[in-house]
Amino acid sequence: MTHKGRPTTVRKVVAENRKARFNYEIVNTYEAGLVLTGTEVKSLREGKANIAEAYASDENGEIWLINSYLPEYLQANRFNHAPRRPRKLLLSAKEINRLRIGISREGMTLVPLKIYFNDRGRAKLELALAKGKKLHDKRETEKKRDWNREKGRLLRERG
Repeated sequence: MTHKGRPTTVRKVVAENRKARFNYEIVNTYEAGLVLTGTEVKSLREGKANIAEAYASDENGEIWLINSYLPEYLQANRFNHAPRRPRKLLLSAKEINRLRIGISREGMTLVPLKIYFNDRGRAKLELALAKGKKLHDKRETEKKRDWNREKGRLLRERG
């Protein structure tokens, strides 16, 4: 997979929302930059962030990451950041318009999937435009996952 003509390399994933793919049907994904303070970047590099309960919302034509948890950087004392403050996401105007249409017209949700550092050392967020799954869809997903696990086990035993 390439992004803007550059081959992607191994990314250092800092935080991942593992339940997102179970609770939501992912329609489209976007890569967004994050507006962070210095202490937030240092805290991210330590790898203790949490985006399990986070979501993104549209406010005044900008997309914001709400309820993400970046713990305080212990060495920063009085210059520290608020752990759960809203963080602005950097997207192109075209991408913001697509997301706003998806949220308003089609009733979808913006779900953060993971925070990582790209090959240039910049903190990025993988954001998904997603539809919430119903209970029977979640059961179906679980059945498929269990069957694939069982199938792999049977193939290993035979061969």
